[in-house]
Amino acid sequence: QVRLVESGGGLVQAGGSLRLSCAASGRTFSSDTMAWFRQAPGNEREFAAAMTASGDRTYYADSVKGRFTISRDNAKNTVYLQMNSLKPDDTAVYYCAAGAWGSYREAYQYWGQGTQVTVSS
Repeated sequence: QVRLVESGGGLVQAGGSLRLSCAASGRTFSSDTMAWFRQAPGNEREFAAAMTASGDRTYYADSVKGRFTISRDNAKNTVYLQMNSLKPDDTAVYYCAAGAWGSYREAYQYWGQGTQVTVSS
């Protein structure tokens, strides 16, 4: 069974940092683009960051560029999202995804269950 399991979410004050992890199991994802999306209450799920299979290319939404960093460890089948300078607007459920390169949901075949990030002002 293919699974993506996120962890590392929580409550943090504005200006703080969190590091999310996404552990994949069931098959290797070393050939997949890995990405993070997020969904705030009442909003559509939106793209945050992506990294190619080899790690040679990344792409960030303008809203997180310069503050968030995506990385991956293919040996551990794990992808990370380092989030710095967090703002209340970053409050959302964060989802890990695996699939093809792109910033749209349809590019990704596999999804995790999400982890809540709450940023207090």
